[in-house]
Amino acid sequence: MKDMTLSTLIAVLEEIFGRGVFWAMVAAAAIVTLAYFYVLVRDRSVSWKKFLLAQLSMPVGAVAAVWFLMVMTHSRLSDMGGPIDVIVLLGVAAAGAIGMAILVYTVEALIGSDRTTDEGK
Repeated sequence: MKDMTLSTLIAVLEEIFGRGVFWAMVAAAAIVTLAYFYVLVRDRSVSWKKFLLAQLSMPVGAVAAVWFLMVMTHSRLSDMGGPIDVIVLLGVAAAGAIGMAILVYTVEALIGSDRTTDEGK
């Protein structure tokens, strides 16, 4: 592999996760992103109560992302071989944490509860 192109990256990710799971993850990410932008435009401001709840969910997202990667690649933490493995694992954990925060904020904004809405004061 001489050049890193988008088609090469997609092919590698399809091989790791399987075509169905990979494209399901892409679709889910697109739907959550569109819903998040809808919530931001609709509310015209960030709710700090929802934001706090989203931040508290971030460790769960980080652990879930690392666990999902380990299951899909049939790996263990003892298989890590060098610094690049640690960097990739930290990147996956960060992406999982951010993704979980966005998901929780969006779901809380769309479904809502008395605890995080302004009407529940």
